[in-house]
Amino acid sequence: MSTALPVTGGRAAQSSLAVKVSRNGRTGPIAASTVLAGTTMSLFGISWDIQWHVDVGPDTFFTLSHLMLYSGSAVAGIASLAMVLIATAAQRAGQSVDRFPGGKPVRVLGGVFRAPLGYLITGTGAALFLLFGLLDLWWHSLYGFDAVLDSPPHIGLFLSISFSMVGSVIVFAAARDTRWGRAGVILSIPVLIVFSPITTKAFGALPLPVDPDLVGTVLFATLLLILGTLTIGRRSTALTIAATLGVLQLILWWFSPWAARVYADATGLPLRDNLGDDPPELPSGIPVFMLIAAAAITALLWLSRKRGWSGRVAPQIMGAGGGAVVGLSLPIQSALFGDSGPTSAELLKMTATGAVTGVLAGYLAARLAVLLREHATASVTKGR
Repeated sequence: MSTALPVTGGRAAQSSLAVKVSRNGRTGPIAASTVLAGTTMSLFGISWDIQWHVDVGPDTFFTLSHLMLYSGSAVAGIASLAMVLIATAAQRAGQSVDRFPGGKPVRVLGGVFRAPLGYLITGTGAALFLLFGLLDLWWHSLYGFDAVLDSPPHIGLFLSISFSMVGSVIVFAAARDTRWGRAGVILSIPVLIVFSPITTKAFGALPLPVDPDLVGTVLFATLLLILGTLTIGRRSTALTIAATLGVLQLILWWFSPWAARVYADATGLPLRDNLGDDPPELPSGIPVFMLIAAAAITALLWLSRKRGWSGRVAPQIMGAGGGAVVGLSLPIQSALFGDSGPTSAELLKMTATGAVTGVLAGYLAARLAVLLREHATASVTKGR
């Protein structure tokens, strides 16, 4: 960013800063892209770390995959802090910050700071990540190697990263009137789709009739497809998001085992003796038939507009269709990746579960989309 933040200074310096921010149309996209880069780095770090546990074994706190994971959160957090300080300085200089990039600013600490909503959520997630990271370091000092994914510090870390990723979506959605804002929504939502089911592993021990991981995958994938479509307001959005998700899945499919093996060779550690030809752990959990689900959502959106369906029921219908497709596809996907083939009863159960979960996803997506659209603030840079 070309703007500089004075820690101290008079009103003239603050006014100069505010003028620079208002005239620099690149400040918004640069900060938002930095946040997205940080959350994406964290996603690649966790995918690498999970694959390390599968291919090599337990690890310590200080590994390259952990460094990548923590660095991504730090990058997103620093960018968010910078935007909060810039918005605060602009307000103190007497400038209006109601249309500041990143979401409508909210008062923090009784008005000491004015934080754009998206950056506030991202920065909060990054700060919590640091706290849970220290807890994870303490956990390692007590128990040594890390053998499981769902330890208490890890669950806190996953929730914190999820907050940062949600903040990234809000930042770009606030600029949906711009090309970079729409592109950012399409890029940031797949990152959240990939990561969000990881957090649901905290509920894996619950005695439910359906695997909570599968329910979480259906819920978040369907919700975020519909959320992106309703936020941007273009019929092809769901298909574009699903295609972007497919590209991300292919990259992670190559990166995760490659990084684990190269790092193992560099540190002189052997791979597990019983490794087979199993697909990479995290990438294989990403729904591979999302384009079909997106096509179903797109078709139902077109039908709802043609038939004039009420906006109160159309998102739920879209969700039921998209969720049913995702639910049906998950056991088929597992069979393609080496598990036993599903029975007709299992397919029926997952389709019904997907449809019911999809109705909830559509309901939530419609209401969240209203909130995102109300926080649009970037018309001052429209067309950029």
